[in-house]
Amino acid sequence: MAVDWLGPVLALRRTSFLQIAGADAEISALEAVLRIAERYDVGAIGHLPGIASVQIGADVGDAGVRSLARVPSPVRERDRVRDQVFPARSHPSPQPSPGRERGPVGEVETSSPQKEHSLDRRLAILRRHLDRTGRAETELAREPDGIVVVLHPLPDPLPLVSVIVPTRDRVDLLRPCLESLRTQTGWPNLEILVADNDSGAPETRAYFRVLEGEGVRIVDCPGPFDFAGMNNAAAALAQGAVLAFVNNDVEAFAPGWLGRMVREALRPEVGAVGAKLLDGAGRIQHGGIVLGTGGLATHAHRHFPGDAPGYGMRLQATHAVSAVTAACLVVEARKFRAVGGFDAEHFAVDFNDVDLCLRLDAAGHRTLVAPGAVLHHHEGASRKRSQEAESRHAREVAAFQRRWGPLLAQDPHYHPAFDPNLSTHARLRAGWFDRSTGPSAVRRFGPSRSPT
Repeated sequence: MAVDWLGPVLALRRTSFLQIAGADAEISALEAVLRIAERYDVGAIGHLPGIASVQIGADVGDAGVRSLARVPSPVRERDRVRDQVFPARSHPSPQPSPGRERGPVGEVETSSPQKEHSLDRRLAILRRHLDRTGRAETELAREPDGIVVVLHPLPDPLPLVSVIVPTRDRVDLLRPCLESLRTQTGWPNLEILVADNDSGAPETRAYFRVLEGEGVRIVDCPGPFDFAGMNNAAAALAQGAVLAFVNNDVEAFAPGWLGRMVREALRPEVGAVGAKLLDGAGRIQHGGIVLGTGGLATHAHRHFPGDAPGYGMRLQATHAVSAVTAACLVVEARKFRAVGGFDAEHFAVDFNDVDLCLRLDAAGHRTLVAPGAVLHHHEGASRKRSQEAESRHAREVAAFQRRWGPLLAQDPHYHPAFDPNLSTHARLRAGWFDRSTGPSAVRRFGPSRSPT
């Protein structure tokens, strides 16, 4: 809903269109798609990855062959692959009710979305959709660039949020992290737990005593560094209905980030929620995680300018992704515990966040990135590599590929033409991104799915 991603051509089953349109002869493309989703669920909507039409007078970037085809929904394709990973589970894609006539596929020409839907009209259509689906309390706000911000309601009173920060010494990182969480969060009902892995520096122990006097809970996590286990131990003691996992090298700098993330995390269909993270140079460090890059998974939009719109406005609009980093991850405690938390046995340090998100998705809770939540992340500042760490990493890579190998072939949230082996650096050098105009129309990289 945040971005109008409908193209100039829609293909609808005639019988379905007549059922959802009724006597409304002037129904718009956006209205039609939303009603289809309401009647048959989002699994009934697919995207043709090839070029389906060419606009007369369009430049070479839009050139192609006009065609129509029955194509699988990205949701159904995800479910098909997911069933290969978890054959014991059943994840049926939504289907029309029995007895409904399927009918032929029909082609619907629409005008340009920019011409058909002024922002006011789009907001009105979205408002009606929310009202029809029992979400009258959900608010809509507009951004100057045409992005629609969907503000899902928060409960009253606000839930307790347990912020969990793992650390081993490094007061130089931990102190500004915790101070920023206290002063730049804007959430009144907060508890902070520090998961400590054998900190021994005198200044660290002294700082812990100060923190405990201020109500911060220090959770002792002795033994070899185990990021997943440390977070699990603190989560087991957390009292909040919502858990916020935050690395000790993350700093908040603007209030409201937690509220943005909690709004999404409390939705029944949502599992993990990630933030937009910036590195020390103000560039994008994290904008979601893409499966299959480098044969594994990497951060989306890495090293893009901090104010870049991203592929299909993904750095400006809340949208679904395959996974997010645990450097800043918010999830309802009950959902986290229902899937067993982080898998410390197989992913003590690496891939535990991706694995968690994919298991939440398998349980019916999708993962989102909320770009309205922006924080700084001094990635890797608190970690050192060693031969032992390299050996552990190799084991975790093998475990990740065994468990999720089929999903690494194609991230369902990105276009099939997206080259998983082309690094961010290569894309920037090739001129894919232009700061003034955004992504070039003639490049082949980008998402096929609308921000959600």
